[in-house]
Amino acid sequence: MPEIGDSTDRCRKINCIQKHREDTEFMNAIPKRSDSERSGQIQSVARAISVLNALAADEDGMTLTQIAHTVTLPPSTVHRLLTTLQQERYVRFDTERGAWQIGVQCFAVGNAFLRTRDLVAITRPYMRRLMEESGETVNLAVRDHDEMVYLAQVECREMMRAFAKPGARVPIAGSAVGKTLLARLKTEDVSKLLTRVGSEHKTRRTIDALPRMEQELAKVREVEYAIDNEEHSVGLRCVASAVFGHHSEPLAAISISGPTARITDERIDKLGKIVCSVAREATAALGGIWPQTNA
Repeated sequence: MPEIGDSTDRCRKINCIQKHREDTEFMNAIPKRSDSERSGQIQSVARAISVLNALAADEDGMTLTQIAHTVTLPPSTVHRLLTTLQQERYVRFDTERGAWQIGVQCFAVGNAFLRTRDLVAITRPYMRRLMEESGETVNLAVRDHDEMVYLAQVECREMMRAFAKPGARVPIAGSAVGKTLLARLKTEDVSKLLTRVGSEHKTRRTIDALPRMEQELAKVREVEYAIDNEEHSVGLRCVASAVFGHHSEPLAAISISGPTARITDERIDKLGKIVCSVAREATAALGGIWPQTNA
């Protein structure tokens, strides 16, 4: 009598063979095209992409003649490409100005990149370098309501080091990673948050009064990094800077953390500048834009 495992393997093989036959039948049913036809299709795709790139580089839109001149194609060819792209909403025509512009479908495709990009994978090389440069443990965190959640950590080589496993949470108002994101909120939103948070997860250094928090966040905007001076855990200091998205919105925060014996007052400014520099590079790698002003 055959073993259960043998029967399962046999069923898997039969299913694989059947799937292969179905795929083969499907491919055979597709009409065959000549090499010249395939080459023409590839050329059309390349030309359509060049038209989209030209329009994307001009915020005011372009006339048919301008596009043709930019992509060095005959106006008749460009018009056919634009008509096809317009049908799929990749471009649109402004009848009042007589100009072609990027369409809403381009935004949908670009937004798909924002959804699929892996924040941890892209930022991890920068986190490793930050650990080497600072000699301290590096964390990556994102906001979840009134808390910050750690997504990744690169541990330093010191015997005494901070440790926060992925998934661990810290209060947004009592952490450096949280304050660097709070610095981009309106005062009324910060006030509402402080009211909601109440007295949870505090040490005697935690800032809970709005006037003091406003001063703290103004300082964060000025120097572009935030400090947790034993506000979450006694004996632990953190320095963090935000990572921004395409619209200069804060996506996450990168921080270094360690004992107060190593992260001394004398080191904080230097460490803050290092963290800020790495956060800028991570922002660029994610396709984000660093805010133009500290306001």
